[in-house]
Amino acid sequence: MIPLFMGITGFILYFLYDINSFRWNSRVIRTFFALGSLLIGLATIIDLLKAWKLEAFHNLLDIVLLLFAVLSFVALIYCLFFALPFEKTYVEQENGRKVYDGGVYALCRHPGVLCFALMYVFLGLAALPTNLLIHGIVWSILNLLYAWFQDRVTFPITFCNYKSYQK
Repeated sequence: MIPLFMGITGFILYFLYDINSFRWNSRVIRTFFALGSLLIGLATIIDLLKAWKLEAFHNLLDIVLLLFAVLSFVALIYCLFFALPFEKTYVEQENGRKVYDGGVYALCRHPGVLCFALMYVFLGLAALPTNLLIHGIVWSILNLLYAWFQDRVTFPITFCNYKSYQK
């Protein structure tokens, strides 16, 4: 249960990070994205260690599933940090910023949502019979809600051309 609540807390920190970007502009809350990611990552590691103790990951199918999970994780990191100009996206908090619409963001407004969900499906299936699949589903639903919140609230306020990007 602790890993599940760690991940949920991570998403609460993500929401606060986004609200901070247009409401409070607190330097402390700007760290919440990193802290939320750390909590979700630690929760995942705890679940993976539990699976390892139960001797999961010892057959070929589990190894293949783990490989797909790693590929999904790499794609997630790419979408969040390398497909975007990092400084303007995560550090600078200027008004009138323009949305980045190149690369994978020309195809989809929130490509990380799919990568995140796939990563947890693959990890969860490899880690059966542990709770990682259930935790991953809960976190993926929260990630989808977070993307919806960004799409409807944060990004239209943050980016001056977001409405046209949505079309």
